[in-house]
Amino acid sequence: MPVTPLSPARPGWTLALLALGQTVFALDLNIVFVALPEIGTDLGFPGQTQQLVVSAYVVFAGGFLLLGGRACDLLGRRRVFIGALVLYALSSLAGGLARSPEVIVAARVVQGVGGALLLPSILSLVNTLFEEGPRRNRALAVWGGAGASGLTLGALLGGVLTEGFGWPAVFFVNVPLAGAIAVAAVFVIPPDPARTARRRFDLPGALAVTAGATLLVFALVEGPERGWADPWVLGALAASLVLLAAFAVVETRSADPLMPFRLFRNRSLSAGAAITFLYMATFGVLPYFLTVLLQSVHGYSALQTGLAFLAPSLAIAAGTQLGERLTTRAGLRPTLLGGFAVGAIGTAVLAAGFDADAGYLALLPGLVVSGVGQGVVWTAMWIAAAAGTAAHEQGIAGGAASTTMNLGNAIGLALFTAVADAGGDGLSGEGLSGEGLARATADGGFLVVLLAAAGMLLGLLLALTLRPARAAVTAPAVAPDASGAVAPDRCTAVRGG
Repeated sequence: MPVTPLSPARPGWTLALLALGQTVFALDLNIVFVALPEIGTDLGFPGQTQQLVVSAYVVFAGGFLLLGGRACDLLGRRRVFIGALVLYALSSLAGGLARSPEVIVAARVVQGVGGALLLPSILSLVNTLFEEGPRRNRALAVWGGAGASGLTLGALLGGVLTEGFGWPAVFFVNVPLAGAIAVAAVFVIPPDPARTARRRFDLPGALAVTAGATLLVFALVEGPERGWADPWVLGALAASLVLLAAFAVVETRSADPLMPFRLFRNRSLSAGAAITFLYMATFGVLPYFLTVLLQSVHGYSALQTGLAFLAPSLAIAAGTQLGERLTTRAGLRPTLLGGFAVGAIGTAVLAAGFDADAGYLALLPGLVVSGVGQGVVWTAMWIAAAAGTAAHEQGIAGGAASTTMNLGNAIGLALFTAVADAGGDGLSGEGLSGEGLARATADGGFLVVLLAAAGMLLGLLLALTLRPARAAVTAPAVAPDASGAVAPDRCTAVRGG
């Protein structure tokens, strides 16, 4: 096969490196959770403010995703990938060396920005280095499996490192990992083509959407903690709505918009972005409530909890590979329909294990079945989000789908936390303790998983919006590449099912 600017000379090594980058990104989502109590004790964090170590990362990672996606298209995907990894390594070093709450929160903010650059860069590299069809489907399955492995490794490694070496180790581990991947990328990933066309960055749109999305995620993350009537939460919500409305106006008038709304005429991208939202609003909230159940009700340690997530993580990884095969052979729509159906059934079965008197074995069948469904949907939804989009706009398409995914997780967690609290008769109330707290936690979680299963059925309806037959999606005959140079593109055919 001839090597082109969109075809790596060593595809196996390139995919392995991108998968490692995704593993680092996924690992960092979970690795800090188990270290929070030690961080709070060592640095003098009051209990209620320890969550800032997590929310600082989530808020800024979510707020900068669109900007990160557009940066990939304009500055070059490899440049952004390497820059994001360097930012990750430096901010992780700062976090491990932190000796005050302010420094560690600032380090997590920078780490969040690094994550917002890293995820779209990996996605856009996969979607442009591997041609649409079976090769890209296979690459996305490997990428998805790496993400599932990273989540499991984060929970396990977090417990091992915290218990064996102290909380700074959960930050220091990122430094050699991210640094080594950044160095290897220079030799393995094809260079970004030289820029020959001058393109604007749409600074007003970038500022408006980044500030608006950041404030929106802040409000959604902090609402359950502070209360929805808190002035900071209400102010952030109001400001985010104003800024996002301003962004929409700016984009309709910009000659070179940050987010070209015409991209959503592509039904595959529109459905893919909506499905990523729903996926994280349902499947994505389950690990939080499972962690609460295992640790607060059943008394699992951090390491035991990580081990408990091993079986569902393996099921998710297997589902990502199955999703690639099903999509290639049957098409997107049947794969998404089947994945959501299996996930809904597994999650409904999982509800039986949310009982204060039930053990891990009662959870296991639902975890495995739901995990397979999750993996199938994960691969298929990213294939959908990338299908039919020209190479020079894959970064912003991935950024848009990643943004809806992040918002889905924040909104789903806020909604289901309120449901769990109501279902548990106020499980956070002062009057609950011991057996009462355990039963309230389990009852609230039972309602959550049932509602999540019902929400997954909406995914079936979304999947039906994809074209049921092969549909030709024609890209421009000549399109600017990742950095503005003009390179030939080809017509592609998207198999919708």
